[in-house]
Amino acid sequence: MARQINHKELVNTRLAANYGGWMYCNVCNENIGYLCYATYDRIDMTYECQCGSKGSVCIDFSDSQAGACCDEPLVKIKNRWCCSADQEPLITILEPKLRRYHVAITCKACSRIYKQSRE
Repeated sequence: MARQINHKELVNTRLAANYGGWMYCNVCNENIGYLCYATYDRIDMTYECQCGSKGSVCIDFSDSQAGACCDEPLVKIKNRWCCSADQEPLITILEPKLRRYHVAITCKACSRIYKQSRE
Protein backbone atom coordinates (compact mmCIF):
# COMPACT_ATOMS: atom_id res chain seq x y z
CA MET A 1 0.00 0.00 0.00
CA ALA A 2 1.36 3.42 -0.96
CA ARG A 3 2.17 5.83 1.82
CA GLN A 4 0.54 9.25 2.04
CA ILE A 5 3.10 12.04 1.62
CA ASN A 6 2.79 14.84 4.15
CA HIS A 7 5.57 17.08 2.83
CA LYS A 8 7.73 16.75 -0.26
CA GLU A 9 10.21 19.35 -1.45
CA LEU A 10 12.75 18.66 -4.16
CA VAL A 11 15.22 21.35 -5.24
CA ASN A 12 17.25 20.70 -8.42
CA THR A 13 16.47 17.02 -7.86
CA ARG A 14 14.12 14.47 -9.32
CA LEU A 15 13.17 10.98 -8.18
CA ALA A 16 12.42 7.99 -10.38
CA ALA A 17 9.15 7.48 -8.46
CA ASN A 18 6.92 9.48 -6.14
CA TYR A 19 8.94 9.05 -2.94
CA GLY A 20 11.86 6.79 -3.73
CA GLY A 21 13.98 5.08 -6.29
CA TRP A 22 16.87 6.62 -8.19
CA MET A 23 17.72 10.25 -7.44
CA TYR A 24 19.00 12.58 -10.16
CA CYS A 25 20.49 16.05 -10.32
CA ASN A 26 18.13 18.12 -12.51
CA VAL A 27 20.95 20.27 -13.89
CA CYS A 28 23.34 17.62 -15.28
CA ASN A 29 20.92 14.64 -15.18
CA GLU A 30 23.50 12.52 -13.33
CA ASN A 31 22.33 9.74 -11.01
CA ILE A 32 23.34 10.76 -7.47
CA GLY A 33 21.89 7.89 -5.45
CA TYR A 34 19.00 5.65 -4.57
CA LEU A 35 16.35 6.20 -1.89
CA CYS A 36 14.86 2.92 -0.62
CA TYR A 37 11.06 3.10 -0.77
CA ALA A 38 9.95 0.95 2.13
CA THR A 39 12.58 1.47 4.82
CA TYR A 40 12.82 5.20 5.48
CA ASP A 41 10.32 7.37 7.35
CA ARG A 42 11.76 10.83 6.68
CA ILE A 43 14.66 12.25 4.72
CA ASP A 44 16.31 15.66 4.83
CA MET A 45 19.21 15.89 2.40
CA THR A 46 21.21 18.76 0.95
CA TYR A 47 24.00 18.31 -1.55
CA GLU A 48 26.29 19.92 -4.07
CA CYS A 49 26.65 17.94 -7.29
CA GLN A 50 29.97 17.70 -9.15
CA CYS A 51 28.38 19.98 -11.79
CA GLY A 52 28.13 22.74 -9.14
CA SER A 53 24.36 22.56 -8.72
CA LYS A 54 23.03 22.67 -5.16
CA GLY A 55 20.00 20.55 -4.43
CA SER A 56 17.90 19.08 -1.66
CA VAL A 57 15.37 16.40 -0.86
CA CYS A 58 12.89 16.66 2.02
CA ILE A 59 10.13 14.06 2.34
CA ASP A 60 7.99 12.85 5.21
CA PHE A 61 4.68 11.03 5.45
CA SER A 62 1.34 11.49 7.20
CA ASP A 63 2.20 8.57 9.52
CA SER A 64 5.85 9.55 10.12
CA GLN A 65 7.09 9.20 13.67
CA ALA A 66 9.08 11.91 15.47
CA GLY A 67 12.22 9.76 15.59
CA ALA A 68 15.08 9.78 18.06
CA CYS A 69 18.63 11.00 17.42
CA CYS A 70 21.10 8.18 17.03
CA ASP A 71 24.82 8.42 17.73
CA GLU A 72 25.51 5.19 15.88
CA PRO A 73 26.66 5.52 12.29
CA LEU A 74 24.89 4.04 9.32
CA VAL A 75 26.38 0.71 8.30
CA LYS A 76 27.68 0.46 4.74
CA ILE A 77 26.81 -2.87 3.14
CA LYS A 78 28.04 -3.06 -0.45
CA ASN A 79 27.08 0.40 -1.72
CA ARG A 80 24.08 0.95 0.58
CA TRP A 81 23.89 2.89 3.83
CA CYS A 82 21.87 0.72 6.22
CA CYS A 83 20.25 0.94 9.65
CA SER A 84 22.70 -0.29 12.30
CA ALA A 85 19.87 -2.04 14.20
CA ASP A 86 18.42 -4.27 11.47
CA GLN A 87 20.85 -3.66 8.58
CA GLU A 88 17.99 -2.77 6.22
CA PRO A 89 19.14 -0.44 3.40
CA LEU A 90 17.97 3.18 3.66
CA ILE A 91 19.89 5.09 1.00
CA THR A 92 22.67 4.77 -1.54
CA ILE A 93 24.74 7.89 -2.11
CA LEU A 94 26.95 7.86 -5.18
CA GLU A 95 29.74 9.83 -3.51
CA PRO A 96 31.89 10.35 -6.64
CA LYS A 97 28.96 12.30 -8.15
CA LEU A 98 28.73 14.72 -5.19
CA ARG A 99 31.19 17.32 -3.91
CA ARG A 100 29.50 17.38 -0.52
CA TYR A 101 26.29 16.28 1.16
CA HIS A 102 24.41 16.20 4.45
CA VAL A 103 21.65 13.69 5.05
CA ALA A 104 19.41 12.99 8.03
CA ILE A 105 17.31 9.89 7.44
CA THR A 106 14.88 8.19 9.80
CA CYS A 107 14.49 4.42 9.77
CA LYS A 108 10.85 3.39 9.51
CA ALA A 109 11.36 0.23 11.61
CA CYS A 110 13.20 1.65 14.65
CA SER A 111 12.65 5.45 14.32
CA ARG A 112 16.37 6.18 14.68
CA ILE A 113 17.53 9.35 12.95
CA TYR A 114 20.87 8.76 11.26
CA LYS A 115 23.10 11.56 10.06
CA GLN A 116 25.72 11.18 7.37
CA SER A 117 27.78 13.86 5.65
CA ARG A 118 30.83 14.62 3.58
CA GLU A 119 32.43 18.04 3.38
